[in-house]
Amino acid sequence: MEINRIKNVTSKVISNIWAKLEQVSFDFTFKNGKTERLTHEVYGRNDGVAILLYNPSTKKVILSKQFRIPMYVAGVKGGFSIEVCGGAIDKNESPETTVIRETKEEVGYNVNELQKVTTLFLSPGLMKEQVHLFVAKYNDDDKVENGGGLEAESEEITVLETDFKDALYMIKTEEIIDARTILLLQYAQINQLLD
Repeated sequence: MEINRIKNVTSKVISNIWAKLEQVSFDFTFKNGKTERLTHEVYGRNDGVAILLYNPSTKKVILSKQFRIPMYVAGVKGGFSIEVCGGAIDKNESPETTVIRETKEEVGYNVNELQKVTTLFLSPGLMKEQVHLFVAKYNDDDKVENGGGLEAESEEITVLETDFKDALYMIKTEEIIDARTILLLQYAQINQLLD
């Protein structure tokens, strides 16, 4: 069994400012029978959610634009990312409750009928965070607030209502480079949600 190949796991917290960075050491037995002591870093906090809102009547989707410090440090797009709505799951909160809350906070829409797409790891070599992906229909009547994020969380989010075809083109031109957003837009395309 694969689990028996990992033994003597130890963990040391390196940082716990925004999320926890751990140094994890373990004995790993390779298929050839050799055992080696390995050390990796694992980063993350709570699991997250992301949702693509789509309007079958107008053929539009709701996206957002916000500043992301890792992109800034990497020298990409001045740090600004075009993304689907998303956020972290709070303690004792379900993914569904979280995605409904985040949708209202970030883009100002109430959503009711969620469709679960999948749960995945975005970077399993480093991140322990799993992201629950959803899609949901919206219309103008579902707009209840301006959105823009929470001031208490130092969020400044620009809400973008975009033609679905334009959003797909933004993947091609690399205006959209967020993996969750690309996955959900391509899911919508493959499943013909806006045809």
